[in-house]
Amino acid sequence: MVRIGIIGLGFMGMTHFEGAHRFKDDAKSGRRRITGSKLKNGKVTAIATRNPKKLDGDWRSIQGNFGPPGSLNDLSKIKTYSDYHELLADPDIDLVDVCLPLEQHEQVTLEAIKAGKNVMVEKPISLDLKAANRMVLAAQKANVQLMVAHVLPFFPEFAFALSAVASGKYGKLKAAHLRRVITPPNWSSSLSDFRKIGGWGIDLHIHDNHFISTLCGAPKQVFSQGTLIDGLVNHVHSNYVYEAPDLAVSCVSGGIAAKGLEFAHGFELFLEDATIAYNAGTYDGEWVVDRQVTLIKNKGRKVTTPKLKGGSEWCSAFTAELQAAVDGIIAGKSPDMLSGAMARDALKLCHAEAKSIASGRLVKIN
Repeated sequence: MVRIGIIGLGFMGMTHFEGAHRFKDDAKSGRRRITGSKLKNGKVTAIATRNPKKLDGDWRSIQGNFGPPGSLNDLSKIKTYSDYHELLADPDIDLVDVCLPLEQHEQVTLEAIKAGKNVMVEKPISLDLKAANRMVLAAQKANVQLMVAHVLPFFPEFAFALSAVASGKYGKLKAAHLRRVITPPNWSSSLSDFRKIGGWGIDLHIHDNHFISTLCGAPKQVFSQGTLIDGLVNHVHSNYVYEAPDLAVSCVSGGIAAKGLEFAHGFELFLEDATIAYNAGTYDGEWVVDRQVTLIKNKGRKVTTPKLKGGSEWCSAFTAELQAAVDGIIAGKSPDMLSGAMARDALKLCHAEAKSIASGRLVKIN
């Protein structure tokens, strides 16, 4: 059994907790009671936060940009620590799940590694490439696993795309285009100034760079155009250059959409024997799926909407992500989609894009 300790109970900490558990409302106490774990061979056994209300199970102050707000919870089955160092010292914790603000990622991750713990830290791994390297190398030296919670590949639409390409069922991938855009968020003071989170070119667009590397492998060069503010990417159009001259990959991402377009994402994949399309977003507060995952084939039934694998709960992708982390601990090897090295390389791509925008040139990915 892989025992997980979550450090940090903001929106992502709560989301990971929700993804790990089954609950039942207790009418007598007015709180939700944990009835079991959604994870096979894994469970969350501890949390750490400095907030006394959250330690008592009152999470009603937590709100994110998707999913329901926090609720009242019965944490009698969970160890609670006001000092995360106590969680790191707990011999019964096998995996430390770091869901703290970005500026604390390196410090707490390195402390967890020093304590001999396997670690999963929220994305991005860091803003600074040197810090990301320190984290990856520290885990290698300590012979523990460092995973980074890039959840996009675990959403059913994106998981289907990855599986379709990896299987070779529809032939070789010839071209791909991705989109991920938002309006500047006003729901969170921590996100209202994109400078605090490395610009949308890291906080938002790193999802695409990580997914593209998972889908196609790491590109050799990148050419980007867009908007820099104080050296940080606010909006970007990128073309990824591969050794194979017949593979064309591009992406548009940023935080300049009009207020009525809170969020939108999607993709088009062009394979030898099929095209796969998906497009959805939040328009004026309403989630709209313009194009559910659609498979257009050259032969047979031309246009179909494949049945996607995965749960229907708002946090199902995070359950799948946690399950992959648990499976990795048991197997003794991090899944590629969660590896610290791949997360670091996605960050490297983000920095290369900023350099390309500034210089107007192709930038080599070292």
